[in-house]
Amino acid sequence: EYVVLESEQEHAVPHPHGPRRRHARVDVPDRFRRRVLRLEIIDYFYLTVRVQRAQSVLAEYVLDLRFVDPSVRMSRHIATRWLVATLVLVTLAVAIGLRVQGSAAPGNWLVACLIASTLAVAAGFVCAYRTTETLAVFSIHGRARLFEHTGMLGLGRALRPFLIKLSAHVRIAIAARRRSKALHLRDEMREHARLHETGVLSKPEYEAGKVRILAAHAPGGASAS
Repeated sequence: EYVVLESEQEHAVPHPHGPRRRHARVDVPDRFRRRVLRLEIIDYFYLTVRVQRAQSVLAEYVLDLRFVDPSVRMSRHIATRWLVATLVLVTLAVAIGLRVQGSAAPGNWLVACLIASTLAVAAGFVCAYRTTETLAVFSIHGRARLFEHTGMLGLGRALRPFLIKLSAHVRIAIAARRRSKALHLRDEMREHARLHETGVLSKPEYEAGKVRILAAHAPGGASAS
């Protein structure tokens, strides 16, 4: 392992703010969580990730696309209980509103309608906040979670054109891998260690991923391509 980590790497990972060639960029704001996701493909083989809230940068790092799993995952979570609660409260507010029209003393019914309407709006807000889409990116052999971002409904639609370009650059990066299995293992282990050192991977994630990478490159293991 020490020989692997101390060897020189063919491609130097660029700094997020250094000189680079930009191929694609997307900014996705999340009004509910008051943050902005920025993804940027640079120098053919790299993806920069930046999450910012106001003037504070929550996360910023660079991924080497040669070691990223091409199958980027998008998942959706629907807050079903809050959706049902919203519909029930809207129905109740409408029913009370209709009752007001035929009531001889509408004052109390108006108060009840206002309460039901307020609760319906609040439940609808919570439903919108908890109904989310999540983008997740994993390393190809270490199966380590390199990036995960949860945002508003519509995140996948906003990212779709960028993800198409990202898929193309992952293929370019795969073609640029070392032909030698030993050199490819060296590069992958070094990238895995770099992500741990920069705080992208926790210690348990690093150790578990290291075992998977070595197993994948062992004779009879998964192909390095």
